[in-house]
Amino acid sequence: MSVHKAITKHANNQHETVKAFLHLEEQREAEIEAVVQTAKAGEAFSTESINEITKKMNELAKIGITPQRKLVTADMVLEYIEK
Repeated sequence: MSVHKAITKHANNQHETVKAFLHLEEQREAEIEAVVQTAKAGEAFSTESINEITKKMNELAKIGITPQRKLVTADMVLEYIEK
């Protein structure tokens, strides 16, 4: 019975990690879109908010069940809007 409880606990922990990652992914995508729109408008922008979320995602990735994400640079944003 204790093996079953341990497996259930492990599965629940993994599920919570994936759920947290997906929530952060949504936030990150929204931040990226906001920064892209600001850059397209020719206004000054920062990638700091994107990268704060990215760092949280990469902490979750250390557990081993979610992927890492790259930090976003201003050059990456400018390159994206030029395409």
